[in-house]
Amino acid sequence: MERIRRALLGGHPLIYVLTWEESRVERLAQHLARTFYGAPCPYGVWTVVEGLVVDGTPIADTHDPVRALEAILGASGKGFYLLKDFPTSGRPEIVRRLRDLYRALKDRGRHVLLVSPRLAIPEDAKKEIYVVEYELPDDGEIGRILDGHLRRRLSVDVDDAAMRRLALAMRGLTADEIGHLVSKVFGSRKSFDEAAFLEVLAEKEQMSRKEGVLEFVPPRFSLDDVGGYDVMKTWLLKRRALFSKDALDAGIPIPKGILLMGISGCGKSLCVKTISTLWNLPLFRLDMNAVFGTDNPELTFLRALRAVEAVSPAVLWIDEIEMGVGGYREGQDASMSRIFSGFLTWMQEKSALVFVAATANRIHLLPAEIIRKGRFDQVFFVDLPTEEERKQIFAIHLRKNRCDVAKFDLVFLAKATNGWNGAEIENAVVSAVVDAYAEKRPLTEDDLYRMISATVPLSVTMEEQIKQIRSWAHERALNASV
Repeated sequence: MERIRRALLGGHPLIYVLTWEESRVERLAQHLARTFYGAPCPYGVWTVVEGLVVDGTPIADTHDPVRALEAILGASGKGFYLLKDFPTSGRPEIVRRLRDLYRALKDRGRHVLLVSPRLAIPEDAKKEIYVVEYELPDDGEIGRILDGHLRRRLSVDVDDAAMRRLALAMRGLTADEIGHLVSKVFGSRKSFDEAAFLEVLAEKEQMSRKEGVLEFVPPRFSLDDVGGYDVMKTWLLKRRALFSKDALDAGIPIPKGILLMGISGCGKSLCVKTISTLWNLPLFRLDMNAVFGTDNPELTFLRALRAVEAVSPAVLWIDEIEMGVGGYREGQDASMSRIFSGFLTWMQEKSALVFVAATANRIHLLPAEIIRKGRFDQVFFVDLPTEEERKQIFAIHLRKNRCDVAKFDLVFLAKATNGWNGAEIENAVVSAVVDAYAEKRPLTEDDLYRMISATVPLSVTMEEQIKQIRSWAHERALNASV
C-alpha cells in the first residue's frame, strides 16, 4: 500500500499492480478516491464483462479496451480508475492509447491502476508504466485477519501464542484464502488444538496441486520411526524451534537446508519426511522428472521455487538431487546447467523461510559447488546401519506390523543381518508377516530367519561401489550415526 501511495505522490499516471489480491487493491483504490486529494473524486472500474463503470454509472460502449482508455482520456478533473485484467498486448492501438494516456494524465491528478496476477507489459510502453508488486498479507495483516474471523466472528478460544503460530502457518495465502480456511477449520470447533494446526498445514496441498511439479507430503512419520542416526536427530532437534515466530523475532539465524547422501535403502527419504512432523512445517517434494517433462524446464523450476517461497515457512524436498540439479554433464540437455546455476544462486541468496532437504545416492556425481558451506548447513553421510541401529530398525518394523517385540531376539537378528540396509530389514519383516498370515498363524523368529537366509544384501552385490561411496564421503560429510 505504501509503495502505491508513493507512486501516486511521484505523479505516475499508469501503475501496474501485480497481485492475486484484486479485492484488496479495489478497496485501496476506493479509499484513495475518497481521501487522497482531501475530497472525494471520481472512481471507475473496468472489466471486459461490464465495461467502464464510474461511481456506479456504466459508461456506454466501453467494453472494448481502446474505447475504455478513450473514455478515461476524455474525462476531466482528478480521478482513480481500476482496470482488471486489462489486455495490454496483442493490439497496437491499445499500446498507442496507453502511451497517449500517460502524456495526457501526467501531473493532472488522474491515475489508472492496472491490476492482474500476471505481469504483461508491452515492450513499447515499459517506460510509461510503473510496476508495483502488491504482496500477500504479512504476519501483522494475517494476525488482524485471524483476529477478526476467529475471536470476533466465530468466538474461537485462541491465545496469543496460538495466534502467532497460526499466522506463521498461513503465510503465502491471500486474505480470501485465509477467510475460507478459518471457516473450514474452525466452523465446527471452538478451540485451537493440534488437529486444527495440521489441517491448516494440509491446506497448502492446494498450492502443490496447482503447480503440477510439487507434491505435498503429509506429516506421517516421526523420529521414532527412524532407527539410529543419533547425530542427525540431535541436529534436527536443536533446530526444531527456529521456524517459530519467537525465534524470528529474536533474530536467530534460520537454517538453509541439509544434504543427506549415502547408500541406497538406508532411510534418507524417511529422514526427510520426519522433518515436517518434528518442525510442524508443510513438506513439498519437487518432482524433477515432471520439471524436465515440460516445454520450459527452467521456467517451471523457477515457478516451483517461487511457489514454495510463497507458502513459507516450508520444507522443500529434492530427491536424488544429483540427477535433477547436479550440474551439467556431457550428453545432457543444457537446460540442466541453467537450472543448476539458478538453484545455486537461489540457495545462496534466498531470504524466504524455506528449508531445503536434499537426498543423493550417486554422490560422486555431485559437483563441489553443491556441498560447500553456505548452500547447505550440514552434509550428512548415511551409512549402512550398525548392529545397534539394526536392532532399532527390527523393533520399529515389528511394532508397525503389530508383533510383540519381546518375543524376538533382536540381538541375534541384528547380528544375522550384518551389512543390511534399513529397506532390506523392512522387506524381510513384511515378507515374513505376509507368509505367516497366509498360513493363519502368528509371526515367529523362524519366519524371519528364512527370509534372512534367502536374501543377498546390497552390500554384497555392490561391495565395490559401497566402498567407493564411503571413501568419497569420509572427509566430505558428517556421519549421521554416532
